[in-house]
This record gives sequence, structure tokens and C-alpha cells, in this order.
Amino acid sequence: MNDTKVFGFWLYLMTDLVIFAVLFATYAVLSESTFGGPSPKELFRIPFALAETLILLTSSFTCSLATLAVHREQKKPAIFWFIVTFALGVSFLVLEISEFSSFIHEGAGPQRSAFLSSFFALVGTHGLHISIGLLWILVAILRIWFRELSTPTVSRILRLALFWHFLDVVWIFIFTAVYGMGHLL
Repeated sequence: MNDTKVFGFWLYLMTDLVIFAVLFATYAVLSESTFGGPSPKELFRIPFALAETLILLTSSFTCSLATLAVHREQKKPAIFWFIVTFALGVSFLVLEISEFSSFIHEGAGPQRSAFLSSFFALVGTHGLHISIGLLWILVAILRIWFRELSTPTVSRILRLALFWHFLDVVWIFIFTAVYGMGHLL
């Protein structure tokens, strides 16, 4: 495995961590700035966010199963588990988009208040990262299907798994800090 590429990928993840930290800080500062619009408690539906969370956590598990299959050089199981991970990721994204759509339909779009702007920026950035991860999963499936499980291919898949697990950790913080705390306060 190329240590330089792995190190570079960790640096990339750290820059993403900084981006999300800034978005979380912005949300924390602006979460009460509703400008007469709906508050987090009025807007968020915890069962809906919990369903998103369970889907994404399950996708993390299936991504791990795919990674294990790659290490065992089992192409068909790896492809199967990546397809399941992809389907779960798409399900998560569909739920997130439908939540955004319902908020906008209710008049709670990002232009309504500073709270909503920060919410859409934070959760939307996570959704963008999920979309990138889904594209990367498709590429990984094709690489596994058409190529040998060489050291560079395995390294790329490990970095994909790190990225996907990173997004799960970020979502746990979103679920806790945004949905959970927003519902309690």
C-alpha cells in the first residue's frame, strides 16, 4: 500500500473534519436565530431522523462486510455488499431530499432564517458527501468486477471505507447535535 496516498487521504479527511466543525459551530451559534420562523423543535421529526440514522449505520456495516470480502479476495460477496451499501446510501439520500423538500414546501427554506440557512448548509454538505461516496461506490464495484484485486485496488477500497465511515460519524454528530438537541431545547 502506498503510504503517501494513505497519508494524503488522512489529510483530506482532516480538512473535511475542519469544514464540518465550522458548519457545526455556525449551526450552534445560529440555531436560535429563527427570525419568527419555525424552531428546531417545531420542525424536526425525530422518528424520521432516526430512520435516516439507522439506514446510514446499517450501510456502514454492509460497507465493512464488503471490505472484509475484498481482503479475502471474494469478488462476488464484495460486489453484493457494496450494492447493498449503495442502495442504503441512496435510501438515506432520498429521505434527506424529501425532508428538505417538505421543509421548503412548508415555507421553511434556507432563506427563511439564519437557523434554517445553517441547518441546510450543514446537512446539505453531508448529503453532498454522501452523493460523492455513492459515486465512489459505483466506481469501486466496477473496479472489483473488471479488475484483479491488486494492492492499489484494495488500497482505494480501504480509503472508500474510511470515507464512508467518516460520513457515518459526522451523521451521528448531526443526529445528536442538530435533531436531538434541537428537539430537546
